[in-house]
Parts: sequence; C-alpha cells; structure tokens
Amino acid sequence: MAHEQHQELLQILHECMTACNHCYDACLQEADIQMMANCIRLDRECADICGYLEQAITRGTPFISELASVCATICEACGNECEKHTHDHCRQCAAVCFKCAEACGKIA
Repeated sequence: MAHEQHQELLQILHECMTACNHCYDACLQEADIQMMANCIRLDRECADICGYLEQAITRGTPFISELASVCATICEACGNECEKHTHDHCRQCAAVCFKCAEACGKIA
C-alpha cells in the first residue's frame, strides 16, 4: 500500500495543511488585509494541494510523483511569501511549507 510507505510524508502534508489553514485565518485578522492578499491566496492553494495529495496517497494514486512535484512548487511559493512577513503565524507557516516542499521533492 502506497500510504504505508509514505507515512512520514502524510504526516508532513497534514502538518503543512494545518499550518496554512491557521496562517490563512490569522492573515484575515490582520489590520492591512490588502498587504496579506498574496499570502492568503497562497495559504489556500498550499492547504488545498497538501490535503489533496494526502488523500490521493491514501487511496493509492498512480500519480504520486507528479502531484508531489506540483505540491513542492506550491509549498515553496507559499513559504517564500510567508517568509516576507514578520507575523509569527507566517514565519511558522513558512518553516512548515519549506519542510513539506523538501519532502515532496524527494518523491517527485
């Protein structure tokens, strides 16, 4: 089973999805929401692809490497955007996104 050999990746994907969802929600509470617009957008994209890849792995998709490549790209973009901001939630999200991008890159 594919999900059994990818337990570590599944955990990282779930952690990244959770961090991005938290960052998304916290960004919506910031005073200058316009400044956070790209961060919010990328948080959504990243959470969605991480959640999708997590589900796809558990159902044994034959497209793990292709999806992981896309996921790595989006996680990297989200991490780069979050890193631009000084908020704790953005900094924490960036760190998890980079970790996830690296893990996805290994199987892409």
